[in-house]
Amino acid sequence: MSSGLSSAWASLRDPASLRADFPALAATVHGRPLVYLDSASTAQKPQAVLTALTHAYVDLCANIHRGVHQKSQQASEAYEAVREKARRFLNAPQAAEIVFTRGTTEAINLLAHTLGASRVEPGDEVLVSGLEHHSNLVPWQRLCLARRAALRVLPLTKEGAVAIEALAQRLSNRTRIVAISHASNVLGCVVPVAAVVAEVRRLAPQAVVIVDGAQAVPHLPVDVQALGCDAYCFSGHKLYGPTGAGVLWGRRALLESLPPWQSGGDMVLSVSFEATQYQDVPQRFEAGTPAIAEVIALGAALDYVAQIDVAALIAHESALRALAVERLSQIDGVQVLGGAATATSHVPVISFVVPGVHPHDLGTALDFEGVAVRTGHHCAQPLMAHLGVVGTVRASLGCYTNQADLFALAAAVEQALRLFRRR
Repeated sequence: MSSGLSSAWASLRDPASLRADFPALAATVHGRPLVYLDSASTAQKPQAVLTALTHAYVDLCANIHRGVHQKSQQASEAYEAVREKARRFLNAPQAAEIVFTRGTTEAINLLAHTLGASRVEPGDEVLVSGLEHHSNLVPWQRLCLARRAALRVLPLTKEGAVAIEALAQRLSNRTRIVAISHASNVLGCVVPVAAVVAEVRRLAPQAVVIVDGAQAVPHLPVDVQALGCDAYCFSGHKLYGPTGAGVLWGRRALLESLPPWQSGGDMVLSVSFEATQYQDVPQRFEAGTPAIAEVIALGAALDYVAQIDVAALIAHESALRALAVERLSQIDGVQVLGGAATATSHVPVISFVVPGVHPHDLGTALDFEGVAVRTGHHCAQPLMAHLGVVGTVRASLGCYTNQADLFALAAAVEQALRLFRRR
């Protein structure tokens, strides 16, 4: 672990002690204790984040970067302090490389629009993988359509992992962008991003490498300098923070080469009817009043994860994932998708199907047992087609998940299948 990561993830608290920090986990659903297994969609929030959100709206409620009064100054300082927290979290070189967005989707769209306008010409190529979330696919499709470029796809193995060895056949001197997820939101498989970047640098050094880190940051230490990518995106709400706030990290030279995406207040230096001068990065990409309170609360979430022992977190979540796979695999008719998992190859996301039972029906039955899971195609329809299914039931874990949650999941699946088979 690099020195940057060790400063971001301090070995202070074991994950087993964290559950009491999340007030929502004390809820009941249909008269049963909540078993929350949908953290890949959005994670529950610790009290520290809820307190920070209230503090931002009560004590710091003012607009930023433009007021001379005390509350505006205090809000501006609190907001800008989060850039440094995000820089430390990602081990990025400069806080000025941190752009605040509404989340991963907006960050990727920002890059697609600005890179498309500045770097992609007719006949150029954009490479994605077959496991991408729609948010890291559709923006690139639209870019290729608008610029008359070609979208190329890195294939998957039978189990759904990215076939890294196919990079040599998919990269060319026309490749301008490589966009890939750090971890799958369906299968949990981790992509060896550093190896991908090394191959891109060797075979297509002109290409920009963009990483969708939405599913990786809650579970893995991320060092963008070690990964070697050009841009990294994540959403705060999957990292125990609020909705509406996310991060785009980009190399400063890359960001400085890109045109503004949206126009309006706060991203301009001076305006006349004849011309406009724009702010330097990162402000040139942050038009209008941002999600001030949400960004401040995101800072509280970054503080929260910084005091978790990352090695213990990985071991904790890996053991729970293995337990979930074991318990589900023992149930007659349940098929767990994806290959064999290890602590380094998967984040704690498990997808399974029951032939003859629609995922929505099974998910609804689980809800009546108090178990919250996600069902459907998970915004990854090309991956569903590759796996030969229309959708899955997905159980996704957080730092607060415990063994009792997974025993409850297995028991609820068994109960649901007994009911379906009886009918």
